[in-house]
Amino acid sequence: MVILGLETSCDETAAALVTADGVVLSSVIASQAELHARYGGVVPEIASRRHLELVAPVIEEALATGGATLDDIEAIGVTSGPGLIGALLVGLSAAKALAWSRGVPLIPVEHLHGHVAALYLQPTDLEPPFMCLLASGGHTLLLDVQDRGWENVRVIGRTLDDAAGEAFDKGARLLGLGYPGGAEIDRLAKEGDAEAFTFPVARVAGLDFSFSGLKTALLYAVRDLPAAELEARKADLAASYQRAIVRALTERIAEAAGDGPIAIVGGVAANSALRAALPHATAAPLALCTDNAAMIASAARYSARLESPAFLGLDAHPQSL
Repeated sequence: MVILGLETSCDETAAALVTADGVVLSSVIASQAELHARYGGVVPEIASRRHLELVAPVIEEALATGGATLDDIEAIGVTSGPGLIGALLVGLSAAKALAWSRGVPLIPVEHLHGHVAALYLQPTDLEPPFMCLLASGGHTLLLDVQDRGWENVRVIGRTLDDAAGEAFDKGARLLGLGYPGGAEIDRLAKEGDAEAFTFPVARVAGLDFSFSGLKTALLYAVRDLPAAELEARKADLAASYQRAIVRALTERIAEAAGDGPIAIVGGVAANSALRAALPHATAAPLALCTDNAAMIASAARYSARLESPAFLGLDAHPQSL
């Protein structure tokens, strides 16, 4: 018996099958990146309509790849938030319909819990407690993880403005790079000198983050360079900008963790410079850094189950609870 996970919080339509002991039998992701690239970011209405088209085929593929049928599903875990409300409702509606028709429990999962729970899948299977950096396009958080249940995870630091992934995307647009911006900056930065430009790392109270000043500094640097020189130095700008973001992230988590264990999750955890800067940290596998349904099914193992008909009243929430 397995858990079927569904994830539709943003622009990936994903389904996965995960066993009770954390073995991923299948993980299928249909990305909309190319669809949204022409707009330089995710368009919520377009994302919702695409999820409607993809959710059934993705579930069918996950079942086929995992060698299972709907009769093998013991519960369905689904992202209930945070995220784009229209996108979330597609996945939630599909999960309700399946759970009702099959007579199995439905498990609402906090998307952020899913990112952390990617660490609980085989072969990583990280055991709390540990300090976790969750960095993605919409969130940058420092989490004190004491247990695998979300109720025992405490936020001790958060961004005051842009998330780290958002800072990467906005920086990529300023440099005229493609979407998604984080991957484009990471690629170009490998060709540049990270010390060519000095960009600020914000010092804010406590363990919080701020990236808006860094973004503004890049804007000024781009504006002040002649067109020819800007084109010639894009790699240096990308490397220097990436270095400032990575410094902000690594300095904060090192301060929070001290000598304790560290983990990194979320889309930004796929960044090669961040991984290199934290060689002793446990990082989610690359395939599980960006949004996926295996992490949602993993989190469902440690979340409360709702029986029928109680789950029919469940609603999506666009913001973190």
